[in-house]
Amino acid sequence: MTTDMPSGQVADLDWLLSGLVQRVPYTRSAVLLSADGLVKSLHGMDADSADHMAALAAGLYSLGRSAGARFGDNGEVRQVVVELDSTLLFVSTAGSGTCLAVLAGREADAAVLGYEMTMLVKSVRPYLTTPARQAAGAPSTTEL
Repeated sequence: MTTDMPSGQVADLDWLLSGLVQRVPYTRSAVLLSADGLVKSLHGMDADSADHMAALAAGLYSLGRSAGARFGDNGEVRQVVVELDSTLLFVSTAGSGTCLAVLAGREADAAVLGYEMTMLVKSVRPYLTTPARQAAGAPSTTEL
């Protein structure tokens, strides 16, 4: 698993993702990721699949932001839903610079899953912030 959080903080969020997957019938897996596609926490898939999901979810989230900038009066992305033949993929904002991606079977109740994702995010939003990355070679504020 790729992460940019200090150890201890990531593992603390795994149980939240596990609880979400267990509470909503037909939900398969969940990945918490930075908006630029790095896995922060996961449940229900191997690390390689989680990396792939994080990259895909970050791309979908970016497309949603672009649509909001162009057609939605610069509105924030709430949720992107991809409906496949047998799978639903939800990507939602989870905090500043952070997204939550969830895979569920087609039988899942999309309204219930969306609600549970929103409640999870609201309950732990302060812990779901990903700080902006600095460019390589840029001095940090502590060095100034």
